[in-house]
Amino acid sequence: TFSRLQNQGRNVKHQSGQPNKIVSLSPNLTEILFELGLDEKIAAVSNDSDYPPQAAKKNKIGTFWQPNTEAIIACKPDLVVAESLEQQKAVTESLKKLGYEVLSLKIEKIEELFAAIEKIGSATGRSQRADELIKNIKARLDGLRSKSHSSRKVRVLWVIQAEPLRAAGRKTHINELIELAGGENAISDTIQQYPPISTEELLASGVEIIIQSAMGTGIENEQKAAEAFWSKWQNLPAVKNHRIYVIEPDTILRLGPRLPQGAETLARCIAAKQENQ
Repeated sequence: TFSRLQNQGRNVKHQSGQPNKIVSLSPNLTEILFELGLDEKIAAVSNDSDYPPQAAKKNKIGTFWQPNTEAIIACKPDLVVAESLEQQKAVTESLKKLGYEVLSLKIEKIEELFAAIEKIGSATGRSQRADELIKNIKARLDGLRSKSHSSRKVRVLWVIQAEPLRAAGRKTHINELIELAGGENAISDTIQQYPPISTEELLASGVEIIIQSAMGTGIENEQKAAEAFWSKWQNLPAVKNHRIYVIEPDTILRLGPRLPQGAETLARCIAAKQENQ
């Protein structure tokens, strides 16, 4: 089937060697492509690519976790931008074997985001815009770092899921953002990036701020539900002092151009705690 689809004809690049049809397998990569001004060259994106709003109008090629190889080939791309994760590896390997150009990027830390933007810029003839974007993100993060410098670090728990309880550990970019925003991860070093947290570990953590990812059912309702859920642990400083926040997660969880916005939201939660001390 793949070879039949492949033989329908590959798209030809411009003489400059720049891709004319790009497919993105990840929402954060989609955001980078749009930010580099490549809107008209984006042939298709992953189902979960919902920002900027124009991304919703693009053809879809399956989810981030399960890209559809045939749907990608049907777009006749001359560049597929993917993440070097196990979930996308089988698809990208198949595409490479069929002769498609694939840019696989590792983006798990903030520095890797900058490297990825640079590589995408280079592959698409947008190096200058990529450099400007990197400078802009760095400037905003540096500005935040200097503002949030404090001698005492507030203990923050970023909750990935409440039941069973799982949080962002220290080997994540969320940990980098917590520290940058003037906090300290309430979870000690763990092997897993997003470890399960036992009740004993939770009570011993002395967490002062709990931040929960919104699930898309309405922030106000989710905030009330979170407060009710955490009320059973009245001895936790975060619960006692009403420092539980449900926030839109995409700007933080997606390592992309909106990362400073997410970091600023995080910093506001931490600053609110410091003001109330």
